[in-house]
Amino acid sequence: MTVKSINAAFIEQELQWFQDLIMLRGKITFERSASETAITNLPLPSADKYPCPYTDLIKKHSMRMEERLILILALIPHIKPSLLDLLYMKNELYDIPFTEFGGVRNENFKGYLPTGETALFLLAGHDLGKRFDLLHLLDKEHYLRKHDIINLEKKSSNAPMASGLLSVTPEYLFYCTTGEKYKPDFNADFPAKRITTSQEWSDLVLPGNLLQGLEEIKDYIEHGKDLKNNFSFGKKIKPGFKVLFTGPPGTGKTLTASLLGKQFNMDVYKVDLSMVVSKYVGETEKNLSRIFDLAESKDWILFFDEADALFGKRSNTSDSHDRYANQEVSFLLQRMEDYDGLVILCSNFKKNIDEAFFRRFQLILDFEIPDVYLRHQLWEKSTTSDFTYDEDINIDLLAEQHELSAASIINVLHYCILKCMRRKDKLIRWQDIQAGLKMEKMKEGKSIV
Repeated sequence: MTVKSINAAFIEQELQWFQDLIMLRGKITFERSASETAITNLPLPSADKYPCPYTDLIKKHSMRMEERLILILALIPHIKPSLLDLLYMKNELYDIPFTEFGGVRNENFKGYLPTGETALFLLAGHDLGKRFDLLHLLDKEHYLRKHDIINLEKKSSNAPMASGLLSVTPEYLFYCTTGEKYKPDFNADFPAKRITTSQEWSDLVLPGNLLQGLEEIKDYIEHGKDLKNNFSFGKKIKPGFKVLFTGPPGTGKTLTASLLGKQFNMDVYKVDLSMVVSKYVGETEKNLSRIFDLAESKDWILFFDEADALFGKRSNTSDSHDRYANQEVSFLLQRMEDYDGLVILCSNFKKNIDEAFFRRFQLILDFEIPDVYLRHQLWEKSTTSDFTYDEDINIDLLAEQHELSAASIINVLHYCILKCMRRKDKLIRWQDIQAGLKMEKMKEGKSIV
């Protein structure tokens, strides 16, 4: 049997148990034909017979009956929404839905959406003492919410806690159903994009000081959390590792972050701070919170591009806009410091970053335009065995005369190779390189002699 089929087989049993429980609740509370002990005596499906992600989650947290009910209740709208149709029943005395059933309505979804109130009613009925005992299950410090297994989303700050919409997080929806890892991508609610690369470390040409800095980052990824959690020295250091990459576009900053993720099998999420920053008060913090909240329980590398958008020279608080801008910086700094993982901030211009922020980083790496020696390596390594340079091309001269970034050299060769393919040959010619250089220099606002 596949992981999905084992998951499905166990969830079928869990759904049947839930259905029996909901019928019992009706008999206890409304018919008064059963006692509260019938709920606790209802046998739970055995997790031992079904080795799958769903039962792994139950075993990992030693889930009790109450927590298993909350989990399956949050999952039901995604897997068998008709099972909750019974809760649409009206109170005939007042001709309104039963308030104790909780639930919210959604115009785009016709099924019943449970709330914290729904879970409390199914577990405690009208027993106020039992309800008070169970309230901690909905608290944000309980592992169900602390580890982002479920959400409890209130529509307003002054609404009762239990009125919040009870839902399973996307990560655990995927995990509990298909067993697959959830990989969010850029959208209105998640302003970050997962970045990957098909290149290898051998494709990255960097000077020795940067390579040494990268070794320090690799050391943190391999040993940092172990040091923090398992050695007495860990008490003296803050969680996570914060790095600043500075330098012109095309010098390898994004590629370096992608290669770190590739080497250590970690997802890298790129956040463009110039897009996250909002002119509306509070929106920037909300946008950043979504990213950090999702990243808390995962082993992600967070890569913040265009850091100057927030970390520029600090303004004097002469008006409310300046005060809110400085609040946004403080918020990001606080979330960065609390994040127990690798955070990389990236800026094209180091001079635009307020020097007061430099002390917040464990490491600052300056990616500069490669020197003659590195440019020679780039011209040599950027082609493949499919295409070769014509014999009249002098790579030494190219490297010496043209100060180009790695990305610019790739762009020139891209132009040349397309010309090769048009001619149906595999020889990179001098006139094509000259034309490619001219186009690249024009993009930079320069001229070529």
